[in-house]
Amino acid sequence: MKRIFSTEIFKRFYTLKSHKIYSLPIAILMPHSRCNCKCVMCDIWKGNKNVKELSENDIKEMLESFEILKTKLVVMSGGEALMHPNFFRLCDILKSKKISIAILSTGLLLKKYVNEIIEKTDEVIVSLDGSKEVHDIIRNIPNAYDKLKEGVQELKSLDPNFRVTARCVIQKENYYDLPNIIEAAHEIGLDQIGFLTADVTTDAFNRPEPWVDEKVDEVSLSIDELQHFKETINSLLQTHSKDFKNKFIAESPEKIKNFYNYYAAFHGLCDFPPIKCNAPWVSAVVEADGSVRPCFFHAVSGNISDNSFSDILNSESSISFRKSLDVASNPVCKKCVCSLNLSPFAKL
Repeated sequence: MKRIFSTEIFKRFYTLKSHKIYSLPIAILMPHSRCNCKCVMCDIWKGNKNVKELSENDIKEMLESFEILKTKLVVMSGGEALMHPNFFRLCDILKSKKISIAILSTGLLLKKYVNEIIEKTDEVIVSLDGSKEVHDIIRNIPNAYDKLKEGVQELKSLDPNFRVTARCVIQKENYYDLPNIIEAAHEIGLDQIGFLTADVTTDAFNRPEPWVDEKVDEVSLSIDELQHFKETINSLLQTHSKDFKNKFIAESPEKIKNFYNYYAAFHGLCDFPPIKCNAPWVSAVVEADGSVRPCFFHAVSGNISDNSFSDILNSESSISFRKSLDVASNPVCKKCVCSLNLSPFAKL
């Protein structure tokens, strides 16, 4: 069967070849710097007293860049994106250019804004950290699980076809709860759940600098915990084979097995799992203060208050960064927990 190469697909291919961004399918925006949870594996909530946020004008000024770069999807990240005081106005601005919107959410505010979410966005991705008790402990918020469940079920009652998925960060406080997390996702009524390991090595997510060893030990798995984790994974592959087969679990069994290797690598037991990623060529992150990064984990490349989004992405230094970036050997990439490898043919 012959593939039909549209102009957009050609631009995606040429971006990968030339390292100049001709097509940027995905933009990730952090509308503000607040969160309504206090998770141990994330420091965004620590900035709640020093709030920064993207304005309506910031979004309007990025529209031209989005149009030039044929951006199809904007992911509203956080923190909790729904806490932005003018969040749905930002959505209206993006929708004026027919850009799809996905929200990353703690789930605590879904019920409050259920009608606006259905009307003005296209997908919600919630954070689910465990069965009820485990989730509430990790979120450090009373009744967080129940509020998440109520919000998802309210969305589904109003529009059964509205896509609501979850992501779960596997770490010290929930690795043993892995099978129960999947059962909780079914109970809540989610369409799918995906997993990732915890970032314990970078300054992402509002860390002024990378964590010290004591903090890393609070989140990463110890050698003693690793054996239990391996046994949990092996059991999961048997008991939840149907969930892997029908893609209710987004990751393949091989990728879930690599979660063990990720944490084992910190103890010198194996190498970090190999990474395939083209995130800096197909996406970019705009933080609440306007800083632009090629992904969550690499250094800031500019600020939208100084230059346009597209000019930052195609500055001499940004192109040079992409040309020299060897994902297989780069020390940041080698320990990445959230890689993206988007084919030029992928539909968003």
